[in-house]
Amino acid sequence: MSDPVEGVRRHHQEFIALRRDIHAHPELAFDEARTAQIVADKLTGWGIEMHRGLARTGVVGVVKGRKGSSGRAIGLRADMDCLPMHEQNSFAHKSQHSGRMHACGHDGHTTMLLAAGRYLQETRNFDGTAFLIFQPAEDGG
Repeated sequence: MSDPVEGVRRHHQEFIALRRDIHAHPELAFDEARTAQIVADKLTGWGIEMHRGLARTGVVGVVKGRKGSSGRAIGLRADMDCLPMHEQNSFAHKSQHSGRMHACGHDGHTTMLLAAGRYLQETRNFDGTAFLIFQPAEDGG
């Protein structure tokens, strides 16, 4: 699995379903309990070290590369909160919560970071540590 695109594509349908689920259940700043639980469950299930409760609902995953211990590190960040606005879409995964919507893509950001984290954990083909930072309250609070 040397091609990152193919490495992530293997789980494409799972990540589509995950993004749609997060989109349908938007949570406002510092109230991202459901989203944080999903993130924590996924990271734990993939064997990724995980820390919770940062800035209330924040989650950080830690993936260590298999090549040495150079002390190198990188942080990859995604935001999890939604905006306080009503969604006027009609697709099946539209917001199930009146007055809340993932209007600026945080459902996608969270899903993309989970996909990257899964790939990094599966391959660990890097030197150092990757920190997966799932930030609450990017749009307010």
